[in-house]
Amino acid sequence: QVQLLESGGGLVQAGGSLRLSCAASGRTFSTYIMGWFRQAPGKEREFVAAIRWSGGPIDYADSVKGRFTISRDNAKNTVYLQMNSLKAEDTAVYYCAADRNLYTRATLWSYWGQGTQVTVSS
Repeated sequence: QVQLLESGGGLVQAGGSLRLSCAASGRTFSTYIMGWFRQAPGKEREFVAAIRWSGGPIDYADSVKGRFTISRDNAKNTVYLQMNSLKAEDTAVYYCAADRNLYTRATLWSYWGQGTQVTVSS
């Protein structure tokens, strides 16, 4: 069984920064891809960023390129999402996900965390 636990969400003013964490447990993740998604009220869950535990290519949604950075700490089995220059439209529940393949469609990912709320005030 895979467990993913997000933390680090909160309320921040536009232009500010937050760092989200996703702690993974339950199995060896060396072959997994870790992703971040977000879901705003009334909208579908959308892809934000993804990274391979092995250090392979990183992918970002166009809307966050240059502002968000995904990284990992293999020793801690933790993935991070550093979010800078936050905008009101970044407000959403942010979810961590894991799968053996890289998908942009949320429904294709196998494992999910419970989500953490990020609210950006304008």
